[in-house]
Amino acid sequence: MKQKSIELKQMLANIENGVCFEGNLPDNSLTVKINKYVPYCCTAVHAGSKFRDDLKEKIALNEYERWYEEDPHTEEFITSMPITIVVNDSRYEYDINRNEDEAIYDVAWGKNVWKKKLTVVERKKSLQKHRIYYKIVHALITKLEEMFGGAIVYDIHSYNYKRHDKETPDFNIGTENLDVEKYNVPINNWIEKLQSISFIAGVEPSVKTNDVFFGRGYNLEYITKHFDNTLVLPTEIKKLYCDELSGDAFPKVIKSLKQQFKDMILEHANDFCQSLDKWKHFSSINLLDRKVDTALLSTDKGLYKLTKNIELLAAVN
Repeated sequence: MKQKSIELKQMLANIENGVCFEGNLPDNSLTVKINKYVPYCCTAVHAGSKFRDDLKEKIALNEYERWYEEDPHTEEFITSMPITIVVNDSRYEYDINRNEDEAIYDVAWGKNVWKKKLTVVERKKSLQKHRIYYKIVHALITKLEEMFGGAIVYDIHSYNYKRHDKETPDFNIGTENLDVEKYNVPINNWIEKLQSISFIAGVEPSVKTNDVFFGRGYNLEYITKHFDNTLVLPTEIKKLYCDELSGDAFPKVIKSLKQQFKDMILEHANDFCQSLDKWKHFSSINLLDRKVDTALLSTDKGLYKLTKNIELLAAVN
């Protein structure tokens, strides 16, 4: 379904005023969804593969080579969540998870990225999109902390494992730049939740911290630097949901992970939110998307009528 185009100025105004919205920036570089203001959000900053037409003649890497280092399908794992930010552009144009000075690669993973050197104008155009992302993130976290006194960001990534000469975990959480003393409980709770997500039924996944990645990305760095009460959980998923050598996806695994991530994020966020002074709800239903809420309430009313009739019948008997 085609997303509505929304100007940056309007997005920022919506966030400031607590207005829900869903749409893309006019250049389709970024998709923002806020269907309900809750104390958590999800990001997929390497999900995209879109590439500017004026740069295609200069790129030295083919589409598969770019895909290999991107995080395909990570946006699908968070699509059910009420607040999501998805970067649609390839990290090879600009990498959101690096600071501005390092966001445009010249060499990446041992390969030259460009056949021709980028002009100053071309670089500025890409870096402007990098700045826009952080303007939106800054506005959003400011609003969530103002409304709830704190927030949590699930920063979802994936990684290639066949290049490693050791056994690697199914899930890796980077905690090197987190205040692990302050956030010890939610970090350990997230580890426990991930241990219940399985790629294969009956096989317990391996979850480790700082094993393959350490949480050194700029998305975490920026939010942690500017906000005192927001926890970022950079979570790497092993690419067991696709064939990293051919690019073929495994739809059933992706669908399963999407549902499991929805359940685990919801449970974890609910536990985290109970520690916030400005969050007074105890049911995880209050953390769901508004659209989901409507369906759940309808089902709940139906169940209530059914059980009410059963109780009446029991009393008559």
